[in-house]
Amino acid sequence: MRNALCDTLISLYKQNRFLFMTGDLGFMALEPLRAIMGGDFVNAGVAEQNMVSAAAGVAHTGLQTWVYSIAPFAYARPFEQIRNDVCLHDLDVKIVGNGGGYAYGYMGATHHAIEDYGVMAALQNMICHIPAFAGDVLPIARRMQQTPGPAYLRLGRHEMPVEAVLPDYAPWRELLSGESGNIVVVGPVVGQVYQAVQSVMAKKGGSFGLWVLTELPVPEIPQGLRESIVQHPEKPLIIVEEHVAHGGVGMAICHLLAKLGASPRNFRHLHAAGYLKGSGYGTQQFHRKQSGIDAESVELLLGGLV
Repeated sequence: MRNALCDTLISLYKQNRFLFMTGDLGFMALEPLRAIMGGDFVNAGVAEQNMVSAAAGVAHTGLQTWVYSIAPFAYARPFEQIRNDVCLHDLDVKIVGNGGGYAYGYMGATHHAIEDYGVMAALQNMICHIPAFAGDVLPIARRMQQTPGPAYLRLGRHEMPVEAVLPDYAPWRELLSGESGNIVVVGPVVGQVYQAVQSVMAKKGGSFGLWVLTELPVPEIPQGLRESIVQHPEKPLIIVEEHVAHGGVGMAICHLLAKLGASPRNFRHLHAAGYLKGSGYGTQQFHRKQSGIDAESVELLLGGLV
C-alpha cells in the first residue's frame, strides 16, 4: 500500500498543495513524491515529536500537512503532540503509519502497532482510516484531503485473492452474502478471512456474510447487517481485527448493538493477542496464527459453526 500512497499523493499534490514530512523513513518508495514536491517534502529526521508539533504549526497557518513514519513511530512516540497540538486544536494534520498490526514481524513489539487505531480514535476530532486493499488508498486519501481536521491512516499489505470482486469504496462494504452468520473484518486481514470463508463454503456448503470496515469511529452499523443481527440473534456474529480487544472494533460494535437492544447469542471477537510468554517474535503470519486471526484458524472456527 505504501507505493499506492506515493502515487496517490503525487496526484493529490498536483491538484492542491500540501506539506509532507517524513521521520527519516520511506526510502525506496517515496522518492517520486519528493521529486514532485521539492521544498514541500521535508525529512524531519528521527524526531517524531518535533515533526508532529511542526506539522501542527504549519497547519495552523492554513496549509494541510501530512506526516509519515512506520505506524508505532507515527502514533505512539508523538502521542502527546498529536493529542495536544493537533487534535485539541482540530488542525488539518494527516498522520500516516506504515505497517499496521504485526506487519513488521521479527522486529518485535517496538515495531508493531496493535493498539493504534483504538488509541487514535479516542482522541477528539480524530478520524481513523484502515484501508483493506491497495485500491482503497486513493479514495481514502481523497477523503482525508477533502475533510479538514486530524486523520490517521494505517497502511498494510494488499492480501485479497486476485479472483475476488471488490465493490466500490465505502467505509462499510459487503464482500460476500450468506445465511450461516455474519463476519465483520477491519483492514487487510480480511484477505485471510475471505480465504477461510471460501474454503468452508467449498468443503461444507455454509455461507457467511462478510463485511469489511475501514473507518473509525463507527457511528452506526449498516442497515443490512443491522437487520440481520437484530432479526436473527441465533446467527453467529464474528469480529476479526489485527488489533487488541481493548479499544477495538469488537467493543465498538458491542456498544452499538447494546444501544439497539440486540444480543447475538453466538458472538466471537478474534483479535491480536499481544505476545505469548516465551514465544518470541516471528513473521506477521506467526503472530496472526498465535492470535487465531490467520486463514487456517478462522476456517477451523467457521467450520464448527456450519
